Amino acid sequence: MIKRKDIQVIEKGDPKVVRAWVMYDWSNSVYQLTIASAIFPIYYNTVTRHGTDFMVSFFGYKVVNTALYSWAIAAAYLIVAIGSPLFSSMADYTGRRKGFMRAFTIIGATGCGMLFFFDANHIELGVISFALGTLGYGGSIVFYNSFLPVIAKPEDQDRISARGYSMGYLGGVILLLFNLLMIMKPELFGFDKQSDMPARISFLTVFVWWIGFSTITFKYLPKYVFRKRMGRGRILTNGYRELRVVFNEIRKSYRLSVFLSAFFFLMMGMLTTMFMAATYGEKELGLNESVLIPTILMIQLVGMFGAWFFARLSGKIGNLKALIISVIVWIVICVYAFTIKGTAGFIIAAIFIGIVMGGSQSLARSTYSKMLPETTDHTSFFSFYDVMEKLATVAGTFSFGIIEVMTGSMRFSVLAIAVFFMIGLFFLLMLLKRDWSVAR
Repeated sequence: MIKRKDIQVIEKGDPKVVRAWVMYDWSNSVYQLTIASAIFPIYYNTVTRHGTDFMVSFFGYKVVNTALYSWAIAAAYLIVAIGSPLFSSMADYTGRRKGFMRAFTIIGATGCGMLFFFDANHIELGVISFALGTLGYGGSIVFYNSFLPVIAKPEDQDRISARGYSMGYLGGVILLLFNLLMIMKPELFGFDKQSDMPARISFLTVFVWWIGFSTITFKYLPKYVFRKRMGRGRILTNGYRELRVVFNEIRKSYRLSVFLSAFFFLMMGMLTTMFMAATYGEKELGLNESVLIPTILMIQLVGMFGAWFFARLSGKIGNLKALIISVIVWIVICVYAFTIKGTAGFIIAAIFIGIVMGGSQSLARSTYSKMLPETTDHTSFFSFYDVMEKLATVAGTFSFGIIEVMTGSMRFSVLAIAVFFMIGLFFLLMLLKRDWSVAR
């Protein structure tokens, strides 16, 4: 039971609370960089490949290693998409939004730490641990995003959202630099050059970093937020009922319905690209870690500039037009990636990915926040937003694996991503044509 003395008055724009919120991007982005983007995909491909044989046994079933990797992501995000309405309902009932965010943080960080034990003899353990890390990351973001309109004034949300992404890139880069040094110069840490221990220790550093820095976030974010009173019997179903209510509200709004249609396809393309880029470079282009990891690092550094650039651009021409520009760049990148053959082409594509990656994510989040009707029920609206994002990730990564299995090449999977972006662009242009205030 929540006691009256425990209720906090939430002051929007409180610098201490905003810094704490931003710090979660700093703490959890090491998963996105070290685990999802750079070191783990390369390590995974190395562990699960035997010469030119890319087949692995997963609980007795033979499957292409990279398809299994993409399907592990899809499975984790599917669980988040299905379960987040229940978690949101429980957060609404108890008011403990922060508590659920903390629980997913522990699950995700622990999953990353368990990857230390992943090797060729423990394929199932590695895949399940990776899925748990992905589950924790995706689940915590549901509640993290919903705090933005709670702690920030509408006119500050673009800036604070971009600041969060920029801090995330910076934090991820700092840890990756340390792990990169350990992997490229293992002798400095007392390891043999052929040892896999530096990569495995890097997974432990993600656990320590994520858990450690998130304590700052959990210390200052409000403990109780917009508690609702409902019968206990409704806790299990209320989240799904509220999603249906939100869905009906969205159907009445041309802006929200068209924007979320665009958002779904944009996330199908964008998040699949982020998850599969290193795997594509290693398997399809034959690039090694000495090229891939510094390139992923460069993407993060360029991404810091990209988030700042698109925040400034949106201030001059509007969120929607800036988002459309970023999507056009994404389409060009995917078509170009289909044709590249070697290192130079991969690096060129990576530069432009970095420019648009942070900017387009930040713009999507803040644009949606601005479109919301006047309400204190931010959790339900952002739960719907995050369910859409997770389902898009499921559809994108699952499709990526299916197309690779059917065609025998990841290049056609990349070309399919371009189609996802084209469909998203179509919906954004529809929205722009109506000339709503968000476009100005």
